[in-house]
Amino acid sequence: MSATALKLRHRLFGTVGNSLLTLAMLAAFVAFVPPLLRWAVTDATWAAATPETCRANGGACWAFVHEKYRLILFGRYPYEQQWRPLTALALAITLVLASCSLRFGWRTVVAGWAAGVVTIIVLMRGGVLGLDYVPTDLWGGLPLTVFLALGGIVGAFPLAVVLALGRRSRLRLVKAICVAFIEMVRGVPLVTVLFMASFMIPLFLPGKVQADALLRALAAITLFSAAYLAEAIRGGLQAVPEGQDQAAEALGLTYWQTSLLVIVPQALRHAIPAMANLFIGLFKDTSLVGIVGLTDLLLATKQALGDPQWRSFAMEGYIFVALIYVAFCFFISRYSRSLERRLRRDHG
Repeated sequence: MSATALKLRHRLFGTVGNSLLTLAMLAAFVAFVPPLLRWAVTDATWAAATPETCRANGGACWAFVHEKYRLILFGRYPYEQQWRPLTALALAITLVLASCSLRFGWRTVVAGWAAGVVTIIVLMRGGVLGLDYVPTDLWGGLPLTVFLALGGIVGAFPLAVVLALGRRSRLRLVKAICVAFIEMVRGVPLVTVLFMASFMIPLFLPGKVQADALLRALAAITLFSAAYLAEAIRGGLQAVPEGQDQAAEALGLTYWQTSLLVIVPQALRHAIPAMANLFIGLFKDTSLVGIVGLTDLLLATKQALGDPQWRSFAMEGYIFVALIYVAFCFFISRYSRSLERRLRRDHG
């Protein structure tokens, strides 16, 4: 018997407890996996079928996803213009992948994102270059979810760094303001912040000034995420040896030079796991914007299920949406792990 087989046997049947647990898992696999495969694959109805055909087959009705995928993915965006959010989404994903590859300098990345954001806004909103104007209340589906998540991450990150540094500041007023903001925001759920941004902010604005609902929701997500991210970064700051401050001071660096060039980069390296966890949570929390009238991916799926003929196939629709969330969250998780390994290898 090979060494690998012996090691596997020891892990699965090395003790009485491990043996019982292995047998229980095998029994559960035999009991649940074959029926699940029959429902999801063998007896499933895949495309170009009516609800009656799905009910007659008895398996999963993936024909619902085939019939309603454009509504699920793009919400109420005009049907004939849905190439625009598709192009904008592809551009955003391309920019993310290019940034994550670490093959380009920061100037190239910043310039690419600046041009990309302008292009995405032009594509989604229109009104120029012969594109029809589409108000933000018609944006929805997967592009809206991705844009809210990316906007929240990009906006929260610099604010979180300032809050984390401010919480460690020796100036009492600055420290008190940062602590008050962090604790106040962390003390309430995101739903409360979204309601405040959506319904309370317009009450404090002049009568002729109107804040877009999408921008208000993005501001709420950014502020909420910044408070949590600041605590993750503060944990990373505490992991940096105190001698780094003294060494930077001996070299004649100012406070901001020391913080931004020496301390913060090391703190971010220590905080990568916590930040990845927060980014995953932020991507999933974008589904809460449905309560303030924005049609995110989950709400678009609920609207697709509003068709009485397909209402009984909700499970298939939610499985489809769940797989999309899993794919994006899995990418964030894997990238954070690879980045952590790379930084550990580069810094010995």
